[in-house]
Amino acid sequence: MILLRAALLLLFPLLLTTTAVASSLTLEQLLAKPTPPAGVVFEIVDRDPQALEFALPWVRQAAEKIEERFPGVPMALVTHGQEMFALQEKDRQRNAALHEQVQSLKRDRNIPVHVCETYAGWKGVVPEAFPAYIDVAPSGPAQINNYIALDYQRLVVPRAALLRKMPK
Repeated sequence: MILLRAALLLLFPLLLTTTAVASSLTLEQLLAKPTPPAGVVFEIVDRDPQALEFALPWVRQAAEKIEERFPGVPMALVTHGQEMFALQEKDRQRNAALHEQVQSLKRDRNIPVHVCETYAGWKGVVPEAFPAYIDVAPSGPAQINNYIALDYQRLVVPRAALLRKMPK
């Protein structure tokens, strides 16, 4: 019993961070499809606490291109790495531009933004630490898989290290 419990504790983080890799497309592949997807879920997961400074503008631009190519396609955003902590209420003034971008995605593009309660909990952050306009999902990877189950296409947002090098 102790060995089983230890094995589960070791595997649990892997299970939470694993999503359906086969469902992932690049933006270019998605835009080249002849028919619209049922929806698109953007995934941001990065070790860089400032990743959202680069990732959110990329999501906005990608959403514009998707909307232009496939009008009316629903979209969602799940952020479940170190970057998500910039969206806490306590950092709202310091990260005002990020909070405004998230609010804009929801308000102007009807893109819900989800963060991961499990990862937040591992870091001692309670769900109430995030503003009401951010949905705190029990698990980021599970939220992505819920969208995939609805036939959404998963679109992994490039990491901040790569986005920093890209022309604006």
